[in-house]
Amino acid sequence: MSRLGAAMDVRFNTPVETFLETLTDLGLNHLELKQEYLEGYPETPTPSELGELTDQYNVSLTYHAPFRDWNMGSFNDDVREASVDLVKRTLDDASNAGAGAVVLHGGSVPYRYPDWVQTKAAANARQSLIECATYAEAVEVPICVENQPTSESKRRHTTTPTDLADFLADVPVDKEFLKVTLDVGHAKVSGHEWEDFVSAFGDRIGVCHLHTNDGTGDQHEPLEAYKEVVETVPADYFVFEMLSVDDVVRCVEGVNLSV
Repeated sequence: MSRLGAAMDVRFNTPVETFLETLTDLGLNHLELKQEYLEGYPETPTPSELGELTDQYNVSLTYHAPFRDWNMGSFNDDVREASVDLVKRTLDDASNAGAGAVVLHGGSVPYRYPDWVQTKAAANARQSLIECATYAEAVEVPICVENQPTSESKRRHTTTPTDLADFLADVPVDKEFLKVTLDVGHAKVSGHEWEDFVSAFGDRIGVCHLHTNDGTGDQHEPLEAYKEVVETVPADYFVFEMLSVDDVVRCVEGVNLSV
């Protein structure tokens, strides 16, 4: 049965256990944690402590691999290798915490850079994905590659169903460990219907991020009409990805949360 929950954001400025109390008070049963944001919370639990907490609150758990200051598609080999290492550490933590998946961004490169940089960055992103997916299979925690929003300044490799499919193609691991995160807000701002990704990937969608925007930017506004998505997308985990705790409340207030 699918799980419905929310992601913590560093702007919430709250400990993990406090947010778990909020989630369960709302009737939610899933938590997603951005690995790099955990560094900003007071008294951050260890992975084993997180496993105990999620058991205590009867919620499932996913991780989001670092992405703010990291780029596995960097044309700088040192940055690429360091980013892959952080993804592997996130997979280790997810395994130790009993998490069901790790969400992953596919990397980016500025459009202003010359063609040789674009080519190398794309190859580096591909190599990074292979290394991360191979490690995911070894530790038996799926990675779920997210459809990123389009950007005026950066080329991203996963903004369309076709590009995402090409990015995932022929990676030499079992598809059980290389899945997709469908972000419905990212699809909208990129000019695509979220249903296009469902048609392309179906049961390969492991995680679904829930938020919306006005089509002009990745605003992460509350998606109050989320029920159709939950009923249609064959994901294991549905995650409200909001900018404030109040926005999480806005999404679920007055709605039957049984999934």
